[in-house]
Amino acid sequence: MTAFLYLIAGLVWFYVLVYYFLIKGTRCSSPVKLKGKTVIVTGSNTGIGKATALELAKRGARVILACRSKERAEAAAFDIRRESGNNQVLFMQLDLASLKSVRSFAETFLKSEPRLDILINNAGVIASGRTEDGFGLAFGVNHLGHFLLTNLLLERLKQCGPSRVVTVSALLHRFGSIDFPLLASRKDLVSGESTWQSIQAYCNSKLCNVLFTRELANQLEGTNVSCYSLHPGVISTEIGRNLSPWQQLLMKPLAKLFFLDLEGGSQTTLHCALQEGLEPLSGRYFSNCALRQVGARGRDDAVAKKLWEVSERLAGLLQQTGS
Repeated sequence: MTAFLYLIAGLVWFYVLVYYFLIKGTRCSSPVKLKGKTVIVTGSNTGIGKATALELAKRGARVILACRSKERAEAAAFDIRRESGNNQVLFMQLDLASLKSVRSFAETFLKSEPRLDILINNAGVIASGRTEDGFGLAFGVNHLGHFLLTNLLLERLKQCGPSRVVTVSALLHRFGSIDFPLLASRKDLVSGESTWQSIQAYCNSKLCNVLFTRELANQLEGTNVSCYSLHPGVISTEIGRNLSPWQQLLMKPLAKLFFLDLEGGSQTTLHCALQEGLEPLSGRYFSNCALRQVGARGRDDAVAKKLWEVSERLAGLLQQTGS
């Protein structure tokens, strides 16, 4: 019996050590306050986006919840205002699956809000299907919608500098690839809509996030705007979203024990948005609140530049500027 108790105690201590040193992750240590600053967080009605918005509100920022669902976002804004004690939290409608909606959001924001200090491109999907403009859903939402949004807001960010653009990527960018002929022919980076191809599409879109940030830093050189991409960690509430009920039943105990909660999953985003002195690292990739090396494909400047140029055409930016 004594040996059994020692075994149980040993397992408990082992789990505690693993959790606190390997799983829980580092916390954002920045003391920066944001009173008088304005922040946009896309996809902030739930998940790590909501947790990020809450922390920014607690620091005094005016926080814009840029979301598709009015009902869910207004409920989230109410929750955040109540918990943070900050009434400067409001919803503005943004559907990243519609380039028209992105343009409408940017126009409304620029007319009504005099400042933009931090743009957090947080929203993301893993799903098959097409956007309103016919692009693959993951490519259209995770990359192209955010690409257009960022470009439409860049002048305001420059005017309010020093400012930042933070884009939530994922470790899975390492498994992504960019097939430009496929993108030209199918308006997507995968050739079908099977479950596996949906996962591959997500990986590809996360690689786009890394490459976009890399080229954005080049575009912003000499300005007072810096940008960063990041892996937020594996989040317990998101890992089983598209699994079958029995798979979710098996995964939930593991998720609760070994994956980050929402607050933990927001820490690297907050680090990139708030930590002082990161400006020399503009364009780089972070995980667990620290600088990390991206996969080899995420370091290809030629592909990053080509993706930027292709994205400009697909988003209609070249027509808009008359180039």
